[in-house]
Amino acid sequence: MGLLSRLKEIFTGNQEAETNTAPAKTGETTAKPAAAKPDSKPEDVKVNRIHDAKIKEDKPVVEKITVGHVHMSGCTGCLVSLADNYEGLFKILDDYADLVYCLTLADVRHIPEMDVALVEGSVCLQDECSVREIKETREKSKVVVALGGCAAYGNITRFSRGGQWNQPQHESFVPIGDLIDVDLYLPSCPPGAEAIRNICLMAYLLLRGNDDQKKLATAYLKPLMDLAKRGTEACGCDLMVDVINQGLCMGCGTCAASCPVRAISMQAGKPNIDREMCIKCGACYAQCPRSFFSFDVVGQFESIGELIATVMGKGGQ
Repeated sequence: MGLLSRLKEIFTGNQEAETNTAPAKTGETTAKPAAAKPDSKPEDVKVNRIHDAKIKEDKPVVEKITVGHVHMSGCTGCLVSLADNYEGLFKILDDYADLVYCLTLADVRHIPEMDVALVEGSVCLQDECSVREIKETREKSKVVVALGGCAAYGNITRFSRGGQWNQPQHESFVPIGDLIDVDLYLPSCPPGAEAIRNICLMAYLLLRGNDDQKKLATAYLKPLMDLAKRGTEACGCDLMVDVINQGLCMGCGTCAASCPVRAISMQAGKPNIDREMCIKCGACYAQCPRSFFSFDVVGQFESIGELIATVMGKGGQ
């Protein structure tokens, strides 16, 4: 029985119990049950054991994939986005994926073998444990996802210079792609909850689905895979070349809001970048919703959306 089904069963049972114990209306009399005769011997006591029924649930494919969340040097914002899926997270854990590693949500001490590793945060080079764990993550995972701007490009951690009271020697932070091969990036700070959910679903379909599902999953993941091939460097200049100069900027101002040193200002509805102030942390590029836009798969977005809705049990809605 899946996690979601078990929660529904408990919730339904509690409602029935409340209904059965509701007080009688005025004027009605209720007969008091006769007091049960105490058992004279321990062996006379009857114990009713309730066994969970083994129910085989229908799923699009046979077996789940295993997913882990590996936390490096970050703010835990990406993990909060993962949890913000609410019932969507229960659906994923119930039908499609087992969460086998997560410092916050799973009681597992060491990194296990897993299909998909969602890595949050950059790696501190002075922290031998972090360096060892990120390499171990690559060895034990089929797919490694750089989750968020820090893991993909370094983000604000690139601005760290050490000197913290508890760990003053921690002064060098790099994106995970500088130490291991990364399969795809999911940028932004943090990524949206639905984007993280879709990554888990598409990885599931890519590893366990039929040929048509694998084709659509590949189309969805292709732009994010291309980001990983592009490298770990991104700055305001890249935003100018890849977004603004391509006519993709919609003037949302997200890049200016995400810049940690305020090197970007909005002028006449477009971002203006002060190159002398830019620290090349990649925050603006990672946060921009058009930085990884792909014309190659835009024609398949409708089919991909229908596939996601079907997998999440929403039909065509």
